[in-house]
Amino acid sequence: MPNPTITNSSYSGEFAGKYLGAALLSAKTLDEGAVSILPNIKYKAAMKVGAFSDIVRSADCDFDDSTSTLTLTEKVLTPAELQVNLQICKKELHSDWEAAQMGFSAFDQLPPLFSDYVIARVAAEVANATETSIWSGSAGEGSFDGLVTLAAADTDVVDVVGTTITAGNVIDELAKVVDAIPSGVYGKEDLTIYISQHVAKKYIAAQAALGYRELYNVGQTEMNFQGIKLFATGGLGDNTILASQASNLFFGTGLLDDRNEVKVIDMADLDGSQNVRVVMRYTAGVQIGVGSDVVLYA
Repeated sequence: MPNPTITNSSYSGEFAGKYLGAALLSAKTLDEGAVSILPNIKYKAAMKVGAFSDIVRSADCDFDDSTSTLTLTEKVLTPAELQVNLQICKKELHSDWEAAQMGFSAFDQLPPLFSDYVIARVAAEVANATETSIWSGSAGEGSFDGLVTLAAADTDVVDVVGTTITAGNVIDELAKVVDAIPSGVYGKEDLTIYISQHVAKKYIAAQAALGYRELYNVGQTEMNFQGIKLFATGGLGDNTILASQASNLFFGTGLLDDRNEVKVIDMADLDGSQNVRVVMRYTAGVQIGVGSDVVLYA
């Protein structure tokens, strides 16, 4: 098969959103719905957080709201503007694409065009970077403040002092997190304990030592601790745990915003090289709703 020629492609608006949506939402946390997703944010989203107090009073014949209060606070989610500027040689991916075309692909639906194949490979890297930023990111080059960064800066978040987690202490440390979960949150259907891959490995090892290895083999059952779902992600750093309702953690992006843009540029006609340039532009960011309903172990 000859070296492929790429028709210079420019995707914008809704069609670009499909490419970028595949890139961003392939991140494990988003793909499995472990947090709430707010799409189509043009610039920023203001989230109203309400707290009621004393809304029930003894009955009489009058309407009296003097004891009932609603306190509204506002959290703002402002997605960061991000981009991919990548140059690769067609020869570096051509052999993989050619083999895939011959039937050795692991993809359910193989992109028939080489330009789409290049985007698929880049999208996988974008998904990995997004997963890391969601949890451990900090505002700066190519990232945004992640949920752990926001939780550490929020004085309302319940903090649990952590230590180096091992197979010998992981159960006790997880129990500390559960004990710190506010009573109003404990028992909620979407309550989740988010753990790093390091903590997950130690937890499985601890279960194996207790004779429960078969029960906790990956693929046989969903991991949980004392009935609370455990969600393992590579985005969290070692010895880091965060407990919250999934509905209290938010990921925002433009996705279908008209500013989204994907370009694949074949440089062959411009400089005679076999280089391909890939350009993506998108937005992404996270926010915590009610800080006092979140537990951070770090």
